This record gives sequence, structure tokens and C-alpha cells, in this order.
Amino acid sequence: MKRIFKIDKISTFLLVLVIALSSCTSDLDITPQDDQDLLGEDFFANETAYKELLAGVYANLSLTGVDGPGSSNIDGLDAGTSQFGRVLLYLQTLSADQMIWSYENDPGTREIQRNIWNADDPIILGMFGRSHVTIAFANNFLRETTDAKLDERNVSAATRTEITAYRAEARLLRAMSYYYMMDLFGQANFLTEDDAINQQSIVYDRAQLFDFIEQELTAIEADLADPMAVEHGRASKGVAWMILAKIYLNAEVYIGQDKYTECIDYCNKIIGGGYTLASNYLHNFMADNNTNSAANEIIFPLISDGTFTQNFGPTTVMINGSVGSIEANGAPLGVSAGGWGGALRVRKQLALLFEPSIFNNDTRNTIISTGRDIEITDISDRDQGYILEKYSNATSTGSFGVDQTFVDTDFPLFRLADVYLMYAEAHLRGGAGANDADVAAYINSLRSRANNPQNNLTISDITLDFILDERSRELHWEAHRRQDLVRYGLFTGGAYNWVWKGNGTNGIALPSNLNLYPIPSASLASNPNLTQNSGY
Repeated sequence: MKRIFKIDKISTFLLVLVIALSSCTSDLDITPQDDQDLLGEDFFANETAYKELLAGVYANLSLTGVDGPGSSNIDGLDAGTSQFGRVLLYLQTLSADQMIWSYENDPGTREIQRNIWNADDPIILGMFGRSHVTIAFANNFLRETTDAKLDERNVSAATRTEITAYRAEARLLRAMSYYYMMDLFGQANFLTEDDAINQQSIVYDRAQLFDFIEQELTAIEADLADPMAVEHGRASKGVAWMILAKIYLNAEVYIGQDKYTECIDYCNKIIGGGYTLASNYLHNFMADNNTNSAANEIIFPLISDGTFTQNFGPTTVMINGSVGSIEANGAPLGVSAGGWGGALRVRKQLALLFEPSIFNNDTRNTIISTGRDIEITDISDRDQGYILEKYSNATSTGSFGVDQTFVDTDFPLFRLADVYLMYAEAHLRGGAGANDADVAAYINSLRSRANNPQNNLTISDITLDFILDERSRELHWEAHRRQDLVRYGLFTGGAYNWVWKGNGTNGIALPSNLNLYPIPSASLASNPNLTQNSGY
């Protein structure tokens, strides 16, 4: 059992309280009600309440409700279309060239993976709503921890010191939510703890969100714990640096400006922060990735636990869904033998990145192809296409997670390998502060860790096209691919097509407006300050 800063029974109880403080869940304009309705002074009598309340903010990244894994605290959305990590995976990975979902009667999945979505897609609504719930919860935490309220409660000096770090973490989680809104939607309802309760939110566009995220993460850096100095599942300086590196790498998309030097600066901070690559690539995706060698590589996880945080999140989906319809290979993965009967398969374009013999023994290549055709001409035919064994509910010591459906495997939202690849790409794009030798060393370290014999690359071997392919080999099914393809100018248009892109068997060009998702119709109806993205 994981006994760390986890979303356990206490923080689930807190989630009940915090959820009760949210109104307007039906239209997803999430704002807290009177902050004394349930979180009265009795709640704060014990000073441990502040850490518990912070855990409730983190809880929203894993849980969808408080009545079991199938419950949802967002009206009109079920747990499968409103769990943060799962909808992020759908919008960043299922929409691109790596993954196919077999059961297209599941709400929204057909439209996402065929790139034919609209403003009424429940997965899009789920991401928009879930991110704003995190923002509302963070704002509520910040309102409850002002100097004035701490003075009223005679909070001790020791607890006040801890609360300084807690407030920085809440602000980071809020900034991270705005980061994903900026990336996926280009705008967001914008409220902070300083805004009046139930105030109609203004809307920030991409440039305003970029500035806010940058300024906020810079402002809180000193109050965050150093990398590797926090309980597993909590955010440190490393997470703030990671988000900053991400926004700078993608700054030309977000604000039309080159920020590659800044990206390298923050990659260097992360690399110097004490993180190290896991000794085994697959340790990052196992049930004990909080304690095995991956604990030093994963910068920030989305928590999953088969006992305390049962949810239909990304790792539960991918491990159960990866079990082949032909192979029934669930037992070695730590789930039921049949799993979900071939729910997930690999698109041809990902498989082809591992085709050359140089990748046959690469540990990142967990594709099972025996007895299968690489082509998927009928998405409903679960016997078509290759399957993947990247994620598992097994441990590095040979045991398994506590439950055969709800896995113990945390989702590695950010990890060091991504930083190495970002450093290399930013250097190739002209950023200052990196050098050829380090680029080659970082790429070769990933190859060596994967037991790939081609691990003596020089800078002449490492091009931008190489980096894009290597990112797919290293980071597939980790919710990065759409963002990468947008940055490379390949997500829309017809320069690069993949199977079922644009609902064509072999792929067709996409209009450029699909580089952003639409603002959900329900959200437009709730806030007249929102405007629909172009083309929808």
C-alpha cells in the first residue's frame, strides 16, 4: 500500500467538502459558494486541516467524484468523460497518430480519434470543466489561507511556514490548469482568489494566459520545495520549471515568439535538480513507479491507487485496454486475463517507427505484432492492428497491484526523458545555452537506457525530424503527441497523414482551425465573455 502524500480517505472526505462549495456544475462556470457553508471554523480547529484541504485540490487530478470510481461531480458528464488524466490522454494522444479506441459507442471517442469533433463533444466539455474545477478549488484554498484568516484562527508560526509552501502549490496547480487551457483551447474563464465569490469570470486569451502562467510560476518558485524534496505526488520547483520549459518550447504556437533560449534555461534547471533516468525504461509505467528507480525520473505523477483512488483514469484505461482480443494477455499486466477485450490498439504510424531492426530489442518497443495485421481498416474489429504492453499493473519486484481493474500505476505526466528531448529540440531550433555535446549525450543516454545499439549518435545524426520521431518512441501514450505535431506544423494540413486522420482510412488533410479545440457549447452558454474559436 502506498503511504505517501496520497489522495486517501481523508482527502477524499475533503473533496466532498470542496465539491460542495462549487456551484454551477451543470454549466461548468465553476465558482465557490459561500466559503463558510461547510468549511466552517470547526473544520480548521485542527491545523492539519490545511494540508488536508490542499490534498483536496490535488484530488481533482485523479478523482471524479466521491461515490466510487463511476461517480462524477460535474453534472451531465460521467467518470469516463471527466477524469482529468483520461480526457487529457484522449485530446493529446487519441486525436493523433498513436492510438485507436475500439468502442466508438463510448461518448465522444469516435469524434476525437477521427478528428470530426464539435462543440458538443463530452470529452472536450470534460477537459474544459475539469480544469476549471481545479482552478476553483485552488482559489478556494487560497481564500482560506489569507493572513487575515490565519490571524483570526491563531494559526501557529510553524503551520504558517508550511502554509506558505501549500499556497505556492495551489497556485502551481492553478497555473498548470491554465497551461492546458491555453494549449488545448486558446482561452479560459479567468478568476483568482482576489475575485468576488460568484463573480462572472472574465476571459483570458492565449497571450494573457501565457503571461499569467509565466509570472505566476516565477513568483512562487522560492516558496516551492526543491526538486526531490517532496512527498511523492506533490509539486516542487521541478514541476514549475517543467511547465515553464513547456510554454517556452511552444511559445511560437502560443504567442508567435521564439522562446527557445528560455526553454533551455529551464531544462538546465531541471537537469541540475537531481533527477536521474530510471534504470529500466518500463519502471516508469509499473505499479511501483512511486518507489522503484522511476521515482527519480518522474517529475510529477497523476496518482493512481487500487485501494484509495479507484478511478477510470489514464493508466487504468491503458492497462485494461491494452489487453489484446486475441492474446488475452492481461494476467502478466496485473489485470484480468481478458482485460477490456482489445479496447486499445496501435495506429500504423507508431508501429512503423519501431519497424527497422535497430529497434527490435529496444525496451521502448513493447508492440505485439505476432498473428496481427498492422492495418486497421475497421476500427470495430479488435483483432486488427498491433497492441501495446507499455503500461502494467505489475511491479518491478514481480508482484502486482492490489486490484485487478483499478491499477496502482501512477501516470507520469512529466518526466526527465522529456526534458532531454526538449533541450535537444530547443537547441536545434536556435536557442542559446545548450551545446552539441550535451544534446548528443542526452539522446544517447535514452538510447542506452533502452538497450538500443544505435547509442553513439553525433549531432549530425540528430535533426528536428529525428527528435519528433524519437519523442514518439520515448513518450508515446503519455499525452504529448498532439502538442508535438501542432508545434511541428503537422497536426493539421496534409503534409503528414495517419490512418483515420480526418475520418479517412489512410488519412486526409485537416483544416487549420483544428489546432485548437472548440469552446464547449455549455460553457459558451454560461459565460457570455467566452467566444467560439474560429472555424467552429
